[in-house]
Amino acid sequence: MKTLTRIQQIASQPKRMGWLIHSIVWIVLFVFPFLFRARESGVISLHDYLRFIIMVAGTLAVFYANYGYLVERFLFTRQIWTYLLSNLLLFAAVILVTHLLWSLVPPSNPSPEDMEVRERLPFHYFILFDVVKYFFLTVMSVALKATSSWYRMDTERKELEKQRSEAELQNLKNQLNPHFLFNTLNNIYSLIAINGEQAQEAVHELSRLLRYMLYDSAQAFVPLEKEVDFISNYVKLMQIRMSEHVDLQTRIEIELPDMPIAPLLFISPVENAFKHGVSNSKPSFIHIEIIAAGKQIKCLIRNSLFPKNSQDKSGSGIGLVNLRKRLDLLYPGKYTFTCEQSNETYCFTLIIELNESMKNEKS
Repeated sequence: MKTLTRIQQIASQPKRMGWLIHSIVWIVLFVFPFLFRARESGVISLHDYLRFIIMVAGTLAVFYANYGYLVERFLFTRQIWTYLLSNLLLFAAVILVTHLLWSLVPPSNPSPEDMEVRERLPFHYFILFDVVKYFFLTVMSVALKATSSWYRMDTERKELEKQRSEAELQNLKNQLNPHFLFNTLNNIYSLIAINGEQAQEAVHELSRLLRYMLYDSAQAFVPLEKEVDFISNYVKLMQIRMSEHVDLQTRIEIELPDMPIAPLLFISPVENAFKHGVSNSKPSFIHIEIIAAGKQIKCLIRNSLFPKNSQDKSGSGIGLVNLRKRLDLLYPGKYTFTCEQSNETYCFTLIIELNESMKNEKS
């Protein structure tokens, strides 16, 4: 309901602007006789102005009967013959009423040239002139109505696409949170049997991470510094249960700490590195680099590769798939995402190019 209301509000803004333009045009048209006569004699009689008003009223009737009803009711619903017949009847009625009113309000001081023209030209000439005039008015009303309808539908389509993208992003975030929590709790569960004190410390670190995920990451964008702090805290949490034969290196260099970035972009590959890159008995390594320089953010993660066995049920493998979908929605055409495996080494690379609008965007 809120989405529909928002769409209606957006669609009504150009509509109100359109009616404002219409009003200005018609006001200028009604004032035009005074401006025209001011250049000649400076005076316009009441009879002459009434005849002008009658002509304008007929023009208004034909234009807005089409613009406000006939075009949308019949033409847009492909009832072509009904639309044509309706306009023929409308033309006939307007011409009849206009000429009848004109006969009741004759010109005040017709010039001899005007009288000669009226006497020389047959009556059907004036009827034909009115038909041609109303035909062009009808074509104009169709063009304006079609343009207005296209603009309104395009605005509604873009708003619906935006709402769909936001809903999909939220759904992906909702998938990520339990995925992260499941993997982290699994690690803490394993740590309880080894060192209860470290397990308590891990729970405390987990509470800090969850606070970020529940509150800060609810925004569309967060400062890069906060996102990097979140990753650093997660690495510290994972380091608690790591043995000495694991080579863990982190390198973080950020030029602009306040640079906005979508939250939770780096957690999935970092999780993946700790999940598949650490062995309890063999030498292992995890190297994490996050470099932000200028408009580019680069995340490079290299780790040894120890695929999980069939008994390991931690996680569901949705992390990197989820990440790619979010990047497609948040940074379409602005990122590079690669995963490579060679010689028991896994390498993840993510490069995001931020333009000025992305850097300035706030949630």
